[in-house]
Amino acid sequence: MRAELIAVGTELLLGNIANTDAQIISEKLSALGITVHHHTVVGDNPERLAEALETARKRADIIITTGGLGPTYDDLTKQTICKTFGRELELHEDILEEIKTWFETKLGRKMTDNNIQQAMLPVNCTVFDNPVGTAPGCAFEEGGVHVLMLPGPPYECRYMFENRARQYLEKLTDGVIVSHELRIFGKGESEVEAALHEPMTRLSNPTLAPYAKTNECLVRATAKAETREKAEEMLRPLMDEVKEILGDVVYGVDVNSIEEVVSGLLRERGLTLSAAESCTGGLIAKRMTDLAGASQVFRGGVVCYTNDVKAGVLGVDRALLEEYGAVSEPVARAMAEGCRKICGSDLAVSVTGVAGPDSDERGTPVGTVYIALAWEKETICRQLSCGKGRGRDRVRTAAAQNAFDMIRRRLLGLAM
Repeated sequence: MRAELIAVGTELLLGNIANTDAQIISEKLSALGITVHHHTVVGDNPERLAEALETARKRADIIITTGGLGPTYDDLTKQTICKTFGRELELHEDILEEIKTWFETKLGRKMTDNNIQQAMLPVNCTVFDNPVGTAPGCAFEEGGVHVLMLPGPPYECRYMFENRARQYLEKLTDGVIVSHELRIFGKGESEVEAALHEPMTRLSNPTLAPYAKTNECLVRATAKAETREKAEEMLRPLMDEVKEILGDVVYGVDVNSIEEVVSGLLRERGLTLSAAESCTGGLIAKRMTDLAGASQVFRGGVVCYTNDVKAGVLGVDRALLEEYGAVSEPVARAMAEGCRKICGSDLAVSVTGVAGPDSDERGTPVGTVYIALAWEKETICRQLSCGKGRGRDRVRTAAAQNAFDMIRRRLLGLAM
């Protein structure tokens, strides 16, 4: 099945917001075995939307639109689609009641008359109710083309796809497609592809595909079969093969982040962590506390951006700061040990470095980072070059990622 996504909204063309809906839907369609051939973005203009629809119906089996389902005068997606495909709109009283209830219970005010148009849907369509917003979606088939309309706000779009549109689309596909993602830190996409070249070229079902991410990459293993159980059976030996080839740079399967893995390992072992951060400015603490249940494993952190804080709060000896400078191994070690002491954690990680755009007062190159990890018996430290010219954010993100990998390796007893 060939799909085309049409995002409606002038704000997308102006760059005021990103078209995250396209990413969300494309990824989920791929998992269903539906190939997305085109992405189109049009403004809130019925003529240009009609042109895009006419083009799409000639080359796609499935058209999915996002946006333009609101109550304002420029929300004309439904009207334009119905005109293009020769469908009438009709009022759905049950949907109208749901919208009224949403306004009264969620927003604490009465619905205005312009919201009535949100309850106007194509005749004989499959209705997608929207319990997380006011704009319902819908689907219909006309002339061999399936048209699905989803709301624009990403949270509503994601919810409606997962809980409404997916069931509609599953009926159109043959078989089941299952994917698993192996997350990798320590090798780039080209290295991973080279290492996996033989199985990648040998296999057609299941398949392997590497993807570059910020400061890491992933390998997606995908299989198509009559049932999910058979697809999983096909994937199991392949994933084992990938792990054997790549080794301990594979930090997780079907996980969202390396900090999620670190948090799980700490919890399993009954250990706690703290962080002393200079150049990362609290990024490690943020990423840890973004996770649910972080208080069980993360004791706290200190953002020690100046030498006065390094010395006054963490207890770093001023003689070390004067002799070696803030960006140095001795200071990184002292930061980690001081943080572990004041936070009362089992492990403490510290990061100090030069994020740029200029070198520090000692001429230390931009991208130079020291990461130390302290625990009861030992403190280790690594010096990294996180890249000159990559920008402050990239250096800081790379430093935090390496810090999490050091913690992961320590907890698993791997080489650091």
